[in-house]
Amino acid sequence: TTTAGLVYIWRDSAHALPDSMPDPDQIIPFDRLPPGFAESIDAGTSSPAVPKPAATVVLMREATADIEILLLRRSRSAGFVPGAFVFPGGRVDDADGGEDVLGRIQGLDLERAAARLGIAPDSRPSPTAYWVTAVREAFEETGLITGPDAGAPPASKSPRVEAIRDALMTDAIGWAEALTRLDVSLDLAAMEYIAHWITPEAEPRRYDTRFFAAEVGADSDPVVDPREMVEALWLTPGDALDRQADGRLPMVFPTVHTIRGLSRFRSCGDVLHHFRSSSIPAILPKLVRTPTGIGLEVDETPG
Repeated sequence: TTTAGLVYIWRDSAHALPDSMPDPDQIIPFDRLPPGFAESIDAGTSSPAVPKPAATVVLMREATADIEILLLRRSRSAGFVPGAFVFPGGRVDDADGGEDVLGRIQGLDLERAAARLGIAPDSRPSPTAYWVTAVREAFEETGLITGPDAGAPPASKSPRVEAIRDALMTDAIGWAEALTRLDVSLDLAAMEYIAHWITPEAEPRRYDTRFFAAEVGADSDPVVDPREMVEALWLTPGDALDRQADGRLPMVFPTVHTIRGLSRFRSCGDVLHHFRSSSIPAILPKLVRTPTGIGLEVDETPG
């Protein structure tokens, strides 16, 4: 199924953004749902799956009169949102917060990361691991290292970098070893925390995902990893929303909502500056029955 037709009902809250509300007729009809899906929503669940920590990053670059964002299309055989356009991202590994990785990062300490995410410094995974995971997933899925001064060329321009990426993807080396071979340090101060989404409780596969934004060079040329992704597009937020509206760019709602929020900015610097001091709400949608199908009820609470 596709989430392009979901209806989203926003509850009143101090964090609601009226200008980012979707059309009220967006809904998945009953006849397009998997067998028994609607009945499972009615029955509810007494023991929802525990959401797994995850991180994703909006890669941005400066264009002539606007910013452009990178969207990747997932393979139709992917286990999560197959065929949808998404930002690079994935599950947080405990190793992403390890001492060997921490020796390769700058611009972010444990206490600041914990305060920004609203979790304890001794949480597992480590608070800093979310930032590190976002950079790692971006490198694995696009061959790009985030941050304009990251120091490593894109994989598309360096066979050596592409070989390091392949070794990382096949688990021949870990992220700390990959960073050592790339000879780069990660400037996490160049990334900003911009959103927090939790998968609805009724879903069997759930994620507690932190969204980040980071700038890459204007000439960045991504190379998608064909094991998960089949296409990469640089688009302005307005272009992405137009394509989503006419059915050419299927996306899940957290992606659409994030892009709508970014559409009001005209430079990467403006995005990063705005979110540097923004309070980020945790958003936990709820699947609900409507007269014609299944939709989402979205409630924002302080993160």
